[in-house]
Amino acid sequence: MENHIHFDIAEHALMLLDQRLLPGRETHVACRNVDDIIHALKTMVVRGAPAIGVTAAWGCVLALRDVLERGGDPSRWRADFNTELDRLAQARPTAVNLRWAVERMRAVASAFQGSAAELLPRLEKEARAIHQEDIAICKALGRAGADCIPDNSTVLTHCNAGALATAGYGTALGVIRAAREQGKHIRVIADETRPFLQGARLTAWELKEDGIDVTVACDNACALLMQKGMVDCVVVGADRIAANGDSANKIGTFGVAILAQHFGIPFYIAAPLSTIDTATPTGAEIPIEERPYEEVALLNDRRICPEDVPVYNFAFDVTPAHLITGIITEKGVLRQPYTDSIAAAKASASR
Repeated sequence: MENHIHFDIAEHALMLLDQRLLPGRETHVACRNVDDIIHALKTMVVRGAPAIGVTAAWGCVLALRDVLERGGDPSRWRADFNTELDRLAQARPTAVNLRWAVERMRAVASAFQGSAAELLPRLEKEARAIHQEDIAICKALGRAGADCIPDNSTVLTHCNAGALATAGYGTALGVIRAAREQGKHIRVIADETRPFLQGARLTAWELKEDGIDVTVACDNACALLMQKGMVDCVVVGADRIAANGDSANKIGTFGVAILAQHFGIPFYIAAPLSTIDTATPTGAEIPIEERPYEEVALLNDRRICPEDVPVYNFAFDVTPAHLITGIITEKGVLRQPYTDSIAAAKASASR
C-alpha cells in the first residue's frame, strides 16, 4: 500500500487518502496549498509520524508554489517562503518528523542560489526522495525487527503504525509484514485505540487487506489478554523518541508497556531514526498534543457524554525507556542503555 499519499504533478496537488473515513469509504483529499496541508494534518486526514513528515515535505513544495503564484516583491520570496515553512512546522506539536522534514527542505532551499522558479523542481526532487526513502527505511526496519517476533506467535499492537502511518509498508506493521515474509505464522491483536479508533478502523483494515490474521480488542481488555497468555510480544510505533529512549506514542501505549513488563512480555518500539529527537533529552520535554473535545464526547456525531461535562483528550503519552525491550530502526534493534545506542546509531547514519 503506497498510493495513499501521492503527488499529482498535472494537478499540482498532494492527494491524501482520507483516513477519517476508513474503513467505510476510500476517498482522497486534494491539497493544493499550505492551508490545505495544515488542515489535513490538524484534522487527521493523514496521521502517523513518518506520513506526517512526507506530507510536510510535499507541503514545502506547495508553499513555494504559493509564493510564486502570489507574486509580489521578488526580493522577498525567501522571507515569504520561510514564513510558510514555519506555519507548516507548527501544525502539530508531538510528531518530530514534521519539523524534521520541513528543516530538511528548508536546508535545500537555503543552499540554492537561483530564483524561486528554479528552486521549485529541486524541492520536488527532494520531497520525492524523502517519500521514497521512507518506504525503503520501513522495509529495512521491518527486516531488522522480524527476528524479534517468534514463529507462531501473537503480536499485540496499539494504534496504527502501518503503511497508512508512513509512505508505505509501515513501522510496527512493517515488522509484522517482514516476519510473515520470512514464512512465520503471525497473529495480531489490534487494540481499538480510543478515541480515534486507529486500531479498530485502520490497523484491522490494513491487515485484513493483506490477509494477515487480525482480531480487534477493546483497549481495556489488554490486561486480561496478557493474563490469559494470549500475547507473546508487543510492537508499537512512536511519534517522538527522546535521546534517552523515552518514547511518545498514541495515548494508552504507556499502560500497555506497564502491563507487558508485569507479565514478562517483550515490548518493542518500531520507528525510523528520523523519529529520534536527540535535541529532546528525556520524555519529560516532549510536548503532548491535546485534541478537540468532540473526539471523546461524540461518536459519529452522536453525543455519548453529558453536555457541559469536560473531557481529557491527550493524544499521546510517554513510555519510559526502562519499559522498552528494544527500539527497532533501519539501523538495527537498539538496546539499553539507549543513550549510548541511540547516539551510536545517529552517528552511523550521519556518516
